[in-house]
Formats: sequence, C-alpha cells, structure tokens
Amino acid sequence: MMIPAKRGPISMTKSKEKSVESIVDWFDQHKQSFYILGWSYLKSQEQMEELFYRSIVKVHKELPRYKRELSFDTWVTSIFIHICQEISDDRSLQVSEKGEPRHDLFNALDQLKKVEKEAVVLTYITGISQEDTAKLLQASVKQVKEYLFSGLQSLRKGMGDESRFKSCNEYQQNYIDYIERTLEREKKVEFEVHMYHCQDCQEDFADFKEIMLTLLNFTSSMKDFHVPSDFMENVTARLTEKDKQRRLKSKKRKRLGIVFASVFALLIGIEVFTGSFTSLYYTWAEEDPELRDLLQQGLVKRLDLEAESNGVKIKIRSAIADDVQTLVFYEIEDTAENNQYAIVYNEGASVENEYEIMNRETGHMYYYPPDLKSDQNNKEKNVFQGKLSLLALTKDNGTIKLKITQLLKLVRDPSDPNSFGVYENMEYKTGEWNFEIPVTKWPSKEYALDETTEIEGIPVRFNKLTIAPTATILKYAVNNEQPVKRVEFLTANNLEINNKKVKATIYDSSFTDFNMNESMFQTKFPSLYGEKPKEIKVQFGFARLTFEHQQAIELDPSSKYPETFEYAGSTISIDKVEVGESTNIVISNHDIENRAFESLNYDIVSEAEKEYSSMEMNSEWVLVDKNGIKYDEKETPFAYEEIEQPRYFYTVQEIQLKSNYAGETVIPKKLMINGYNTTKYFDDVVKISLKK
Repeated sequence: MMIPAKRGPISMTKSKEKSVESIVDWFDQHKQSFYILGWSYLKSQEQMEELFYRSIVKVHKELPRYKRELSFDTWVTSIFIHICQEISDDRSLQVSEKGEPRHDLFNALDQLKKVEKEAVVLTYITGISQEDTAKLLQASVKQVKEYLFSGLQSLRKGMGDESRFKSCNEYQQNYIDYIERTLEREKKVEFEVHMYHCQDCQEDFADFKEIMLTLLNFTSSMKDFHVPSDFMENVTARLTEKDKQRRLKSKKRKRLGIVFASVFALLIGIEVFTGSFTSLYYTWAEEDPELRDLLQQGLVKRLDLEAESNGVKIKIRSAIADDVQTLVFYEIEDTAENNQYAIVYNEGASVENEYEIMNRETGHMYYYPPDLKSDQNNKEKNVFQGKLSLLALTKDNGTIKLKITQLLKLVRDPSDPNSFGVYENMEYKTGEWNFEIPVTKWPSKEYALDETTEIEGIPVRFNKLTIAPTATILKYAVNNEQPVKRVEFLTANNLEINNKKVKATIYDSSFTDFNMNESMFQTKFPSLYGEKPKEIKVQFGFARLTFEHQQAIELDPSSKYPETFEYAGSTISIDKVEVGESTNIVISNHDIENRAFESLNYDIVSEAEKEYSSMEMNSEWVLVDKNGIKYDEKETPFAYEEIEQPRYFYTVQEIQLKSNYAGETVIPKKLMINGYNTTKYFDDVVKISLKK
C-alpha cells in the first residue's frame, strides 16, 4: 500500500468529493494546456466545446475505476486525446475544409501517421514522459523513440523543410536521447566526438534539434493562446442542464470543505509557531554539511515529505533551486530489511511537470554518486541519505511533481565497504512514491572572465564563473583549430577563490557545446555562495588528446599472420585476418611502458573500397595509475575514484566486418590508422582575472 506525500495541494484522486463540479474546476485550472492540446486534433470552436463537455462527463464516470498506474494528469490526458480522435472522426461535427485559422504546427501534425502523431503530441505537446507514453500506446519505450524520430522527420517536411536527413544512420538514433540528456555517458562521448568530425551530422543534428526544441517550447510559447472568456461557461451550462441537483449538493460540500481547510490551516499555523525552537535546533544539528549550511543561511526549509510503498519509505528532506540546478535532499528507509537504496533520475524517477516548470533548453542535471563514506550513511544499514539533481526552474517558485517507481539497491563493495560496487546485473526495488515538492529559486552571481592559457600548446579560454547556492560552475573553451593535435575533453581539478579551495570529483566536468573552432566545457565545484571573487586560481585535471598521424598498412587474407609494423614508436602486431561470413581482424600491442598512445583511431578499407554494413569492435585494456601499477578488476576489486591519474591502455582490438549484400564477404585491403588518443595530467595552477 502506498502512503501519499503528506504535504502539497490535494489532488482530484485524494478528494472524497468526486462531483462533476470538482472535475469542472480541475479542467478550468488546466484549460490552457488542454485547449492547446485539443486544437492539435480539432478545427473549430464547436468541436472544442464538445471535447471539453464529453471529457468532463467521461472523467466523472470513470473516476471510481481510476488506478494509480498512471498519474491523474496523464490518465485524464489519455481520455481527452481519445475523445479528440472520436470527435475528429465524427461526421456530424465535421467543419468546412477551410475551418478556423490554426497554428502551422497543428496543420503539420495532421500529416503524421496516427501513431507518430500520438507519440509526438503526448510527449512534446502534453509533456508526458516517454515511459507513460509507452504505456498509453501499449508499446515499448524504444518503439516510442522510433515513433518520435520518424514523426519529427515528417514534421520537418510538413513545416516547409524539404531537406532530408543526410547524417550517419547509426548516430541518428541518439539524437533524442542526447538532446534530452538521457544518453549513456559512453555513448554520449562517442556521439560528441563523431559530431565534431562529421559536418553532415552537425548540420542535420542542428536542423533536427531546431524542430524538436520548437515542440519542447511550444506550450510555453503558446501561453498567450487565447481561450475565449465564455468557453468554460458554455461547457458548464451544458453540464448544469444535465445535472442541476448534483451540482447544488456539490457546492454545499465544497463550502464545508473550505471551512474545514481554514480550520486545518489555523491548526498548522499554531504548530509552526510553537515548533519554531525545534526547527532552529534541527538547523544546527543537521548532519549533512551541505544541507546544514543551506539551512543556516536560510536558503532552505525542512520539508520532510513522506511516501511509503512496498516496505520502503522515502522522505524528501529539503529542496532548493537556482540558475544551475534544482537539488533535492532525500532519505530512504527500508522498513523490512537491511538494504540501502538510491534514487536515479530517468531510471525510475521522473518529474511529471518538467516541461512546464523546468529549463530544458539550457538546463543541466549533475551526477551525485552515492556517498557511502559519510557518517549518516554508516549509522544504520537500512537508511540512506542522498541528493538528486534536477533541471533548474524557469520561474522563481514552483511545485515539482516527482514520481518514483524504482530505486537502485546499493551493494557495498566487499573489498571496500565505503564504496559502491558496480555490477552488470543491478538490483532494483519497485513501488510508487509520489511527491509534490515546493521549491524556491535563489539568484546566482555570474562573473565574466578575462584569461587565456595553453594546454599542450592549445589555447584555452576561460569564459564565465557562476556562484550559486548549490554549486560553483567554471566554464571554459578549447580552441581546436590545430590540424595535428586537439583536446577532446578537459577537466578542472581545483578552484580557489579568495584563498578558499574547493575540489571537483571525476564526475563533475562535462562537454557542453561545440562550434567550428572551439569545444566548450564546464566543471561543477562545491558552492562558494556569498564569496565576491577577487583572486581566482584553477588547476586543470587532465586532457584527452587526439593526434592526427596517418599510416596505411596493407592487409592480405592469404598471408600468414601474425605480422608486425611500427607506429608512433611502438611495434603493433596484426594477429589475425580471417575472411568468412564475418571478416575478423585482430591487432594487439601489450608493451604499454612509455607507449605514446592509449588507443588508436582507425578504419578498414575493403576491396574496391566497397562499403560494409557494420563494423563491430571488441577490446581488451589495462588500467594503469601514475606509478605504473596495473589494475585488473577481474582479479582484484578496486575503487576507480581512488586511483591516482588512471589511464586505459588498449592492448587487443578485434574488428568484425559484415557486408551490405547477402552472401558477400568483406575482403580487407588496408588498415588505415588516422591517429591516436592519449591522456595528459596537469599540476600547473592558472590565475584568472575578472573582466573589467
């Protein structure tokens, strides 16, 4: 049984009053978004009034059978869209061919296939999560993404863009996940590297992103979409005629509810007043240093919202928003067993009203790894306290509708109880925990920077420093115009402002954008809120460098292998070249001491330079620290975060090639090495000046 959150506005499903009037009130509060949604299917005011009338009647009828498998908003939306389709197909309500003026986007949506339109409307016009969209369409999330992609592709044509997708097919499937920041870290890095080098993909992705952002911003851009002043009155008039007596009784119950709410609010006010000393005590006794600091500065208040499901209780302890992010402090207690759990966004946790209140265009979510070293997470085996980063709010205040359906079980590493063991088969706890979290957004301070330095002879420009209540953000750009060498990724380790030093973790640096000349990065540091920068110092962490160094090696399947060749000061072995249903090539180099490269960038040129349909690669590697010590996770578990200056050296790379044409084999002719990658660590400290 689920215990709902203890605070926040009472939803329709929690109210005992299930009258038509209460449903009308709910629709009246949400009429703007539903009015826009209705116009994406219908073409006249008469149809729109019929739509709202039927929807209210249907929701009232079905409300006793409503289950919590979907949120109430999503459930109502599914009914609303179904009736949209009914009315659209109802010949008695058809309008003339010209109809009433509609937004170009609505007309473009009409050209989509039914399932594409439903996926696009549910996800981007309505703002329902892809998981809930999949449930409504009775499809998998993967299928929903396919519908979205093909729908957006068709929309480009429908809105006057006759260009076709000319990018690399294998990267198109990552467009949506990359824009929505749900792409896995490894795929994200691969995607960004490819984008940097592929002009066609850059142009195509920019066009795709433009149409997608048009949809994402559509609802907010249509906030002034005119709903006729008498619209709900006309709908209500029809309902009144149908059931006057029930409506009168509903009004009486509503008045009683208002009186009860007033008394309840008074009681709560008395409790808050008399509990002020307790609140002050908890402000100073809070164990989490970050939350304690925010409480002491008066930037947050204790919320202690609770929900329980499947033997697990989640408490939202507090929350704060700024221009950088929205940060939620939570506690999870397993009431049945000695397990610890964490919340992972997009893996069982989502914000249902994200499209309405959060900055999806320029916002950023940050990863906070489970802290198993803290005192509070080592007191009890069944309690875990953590933090969840969400996108920043678009307004100064908001209520976050956080839905949680799955929790990650934290399995402590047997070799190090203070670290989290990562295994292939992760364990999860399912349930349903819903919260309505009130959040206030606090201002941040931005400082333009005026400093340029060099990394391995490559210019690095510091752009901006943002000091916010939840974090300090340093933004910098790398000039990659050099033809032979470039920086693919750059981290910052330490930041010192006015002699106060803060350190970033290995997860805190990220790539943010690129153009033809520069790659942009940022690093998140702990908050230095309240500091007015006078002296700023930065120490970079490491750079991943790519060197252009081309060399072609002839391949002959009839030759006997292994054979060796020299490259970048090392001897590389071609161990195998086998042609068959799939062509297999294996290259290796196990001598990593003083090796210039960690991995190679290469391609295989086939006979007559024919294209092959796929190239799969499997690799073996060795992890080495600053002192040359090798680590093998298969033999001895280790905590990656604690390894000093780790580097991955690839020792074996296996390539499998398959032909585009059935029955044909790929005959490899050349191994074309384009260059190599390596990692460089830094100790130098750079002083930064503010722009005057």
